[in-house]
Amino acid sequence: MRLHHAQANPEAFQTMLKMESYVKESGIDKRLLELIKIRASQINRCAFCIDMHTRDARKLGETEERIYLLNAWDEAPHFSEEEKAVLALTEAVTLISQAGVPEEVYEKVRAYFDERQFVALIMAINTINCWNRLSVSTGKAPEIVR
Repeated sequence: MRLHHAQANPEAFQTMLKMESYVKESGIDKRLLELIKIRASQINRCAFCIDMHTRDARKLGETEERIYLLNAWDEAPHFSEEEKAVLALTEAVTLISQAGVPEEVYEKVRAYFDERQFVALIMAINTINCWNRLSVSTGKAPEIVR
């Protein structure tokens, strides 16, 4: 690890914890939240966060099969239309410089979530992207479990 970001800048770390606290209290289903976190972390290649959130998802009852198929969620029949809409939004926001958030993605999410919930989803996606960028930039890696 290059540096421990929480020790190097405790104020920044506390700000991240406030964002995380908001997301946890936002009303987003906890299993759906873990799918968001895993998928964004896969895109951002954050090994630390992938490890953490796949473990957290399993604790919430998520299946191995769905975790393994998350990279190809749009091809797998294992995800509901609501989950697919949120995963499409997760990809669009995580890769926002490529195409923004297409109207089709927005409309699909809005079929399941009201305006307040939509903003909460964006905050959840933004928060995991921030954590990913902190972890990748500082060289944080998962512990090796033998």
